Amino acid sequence: MRIFLDANILFSAAKSDGAMRRLLGLLRADGHELWIDDYVLEEARRNLAAKDPAALAAPQSLLPQLRLGALRAPDSALLSALPLPEKDQPVLAAAIHHRCAVMITGDRTHFGPLYGKTISGVTVHSSRSAAVVLLTVATRKA
Repeated sequence: MRIFLDANILFSAAKSDGAMRRLLGLLRADGHELWIDDYVLEEARRNLAAKDPAALAAPQSLLPQLRLGALRAPDSALLSALPLPEKDQPVLAAAIHHRCAVMITGDRTHFGPLYGKTISGVTVHSSRSAAVVLLTVATRKA
């Protein structure tokens, strides 16, 4: 399954060798493809530069484990009807464009109202709900 990662997920995985990096490893080990685009990568880098410059090289080390899709302008007709600020629309647009089934984001403020909802084939999840749904499904298959 294709899974799109928001910048805050990439930021968390890059910042420390903690739970987020383990979650991404489990998802990859289960055969899922983890996707980002240049917009998400740049936002993660900007946030790392501002909050933890020592971790700035970490996203680069994660890149071989991710699929990097081309940047694409959002479909304003589709996304303008959603309760998303303009700066977050490209993230969901990329998940849709790259035909991801799931988008994982920790941005509860802006994406929270969309958690558990499917928009143009993409179901929006928090990292916790993604782990429960995706890893539990994998366990049931075994």
